[in-house]
Amino acid sequence: MAEDTRQNILECGRDEFLEKGFEGASLRAIAKAAGVTTGAIYGYFPDKKALFDALVSGPAREILDQFAAIQEGFAALPPQRQEAEMIQTSHEGMDWMMEHIYRHYDAFKLLICRSAGPDYNAFLDQMVEIEMQSTFRFVEVMRREGKQVREVEEPLIHILVNSFFSGLFEIVVHDMPKEKAAGYLNGLKEFYTAGWFQILGL
Repeated sequence: MAEDTRQNILECGRDEFLEKGFEGASLRAIAKAAGVTTGAIYGYFPDKKALFDALVSGPAREILDQFAAIQEGFAALPPQRQEAEMIQTSHEGMDWMMEHIYRHYDAFKLLICRSAGPDYNAFLDQMVEIEMQSTFRFVEVMRREGKQVREVEEPLIHILVNSFFSGLFEIVVHDMPKEKAAGYLNGLKEFYTAGWFQILGL
């Protein structure tokens, strides 16, 4: 019974946040929709932020953990395989992220479009940091292998990585059907793959 009540509150909270955003959402309205008192909500969630986090934190953490695991697995490959498999690994990781986003679409719609700004910014910053660390490691591996990799300043790498993830999440901002998003993602793959090879001189 308690779990059913909690789930009902979550579903009504999701609808309220999707409609009004984090700032505009009201615990009173959520309680009314769920058929409970505001005090009952506090029995499950200490505040509005905790309720919002319960809706988005699991899928967000999963994408961060899986993305980090993909990068760590790639870094563990021998240098020759890293060079040969870099594009495939990158593209497979993008495909996984898109599938994950559409499996948990409401959670990402809330995080990207309906959250308080710091929530999304913190999530985006973590994605960018994982990718930047992976990029630096790959460059160092290629240099140790004797490849002539151009010097690229860290701020430029940050801008490019940030712009990629911001672009990826546009599929949610614009509510793209999954099939259309897949085509959009293919365009991003082509654009950024060619761009990175050009900038790094590989």
